[in-house]
Amino acid sequence: MRITFELEPADIERFHEALARAEARVACAEECDIVAAARHALDTLPIARAPGYVRRRLREVQGLVDMLEDDGWALPQVERAEVLRLLAYFSDPEDLIPDEVAVIGLLDDAIMLELLLRRIRHVVQAWDEFRFAREALPVAAGPDDRIVQAREMARLRDRLHARMRRRTLREAMALAAATAGAASDGIAPE
Repeated sequence: MRITFELEPADIERFHEALARAEARVACAEECDIVAAARHALDTLPIARAPGYVRRRLREVQGLVDMLEDDGWALPQVERAEVLRLLAYFSDPEDLIPDEVAVIGLLDDAIMLELLLRRIRHVVQAWDEFRFAREALPVAAGPDDRIVQAREMARLRDRLHARMRRRTLREAMALAAATAGAASDGIAPE
């Protein structure tokens, strides 16, 4: 069964307020503490008893932690900050719906994850490409081969970083243009 719902501007504003609180926590916390809190939440939250949609979204948190810790990927700081905000929100037990509320306590986390994963989808897609390319590398025959592979992966990483930023910027510009166009037409942005 498929259930859809539409978030109104006031609903989205509540999520933005909750995200602002997460951003405040990120500003005064160490990255390792945010990651540790996300891991703790993954280990202790009743994810197995959550509805399927919620479980699928929350499982993506482990991938985000893995992405942050992937030294070869070396996620740039701007994008790291986005991921850390998402993890800070996820690991906050006192978010919009407290996590201990049976059945629906993790629903707001899943919705926020969905919203933020859409914002960073180009980052996640690029990292996936990087990982698949790295996994497809043949076993290096010796030190010279390892150096060649490391250089190739560094070039690929740099291209993927540039592409993810271009795509994110292009999307933001299109959204800004659409919002400006709607505002000049007297239409409230969605």
